[in-house]
Amino acid sequence: MPNIQSAKKRVKVSEKKNLQNRIVKSGVRTSIKKFDAAVAADPQNAQAMLSSTVAAIDKAAVKGVIHKNAANRKKARLAKQLNKAAAV
Repeated sequence: MPNIQSAKKRVKVSEKKNLQNRIVKSGVRTSIKKFDAAVAADPQNAQAMLSSTVAAIDKAAVKGVIHKNAANRKKARLAKQLNKAAAV
């Protein structure tokens, strides 16, 4: 445990930010799982789910929770998955 006041504050701040980042990441993962389920159930109507999932990923990237390249990679993979399911 830190003894210096500024170090104590950094611990508190980093725990708070860590919690917020975990909440955002969890929301992104949940959104992706819902999208996967929608694609498996009905690929024709999964387009609306794609836009909400992409929005969640973009918000996480803007907040700095995930890197912008990782966000773009995730979005590309989701779009590819939807296109593949719609073609079948």
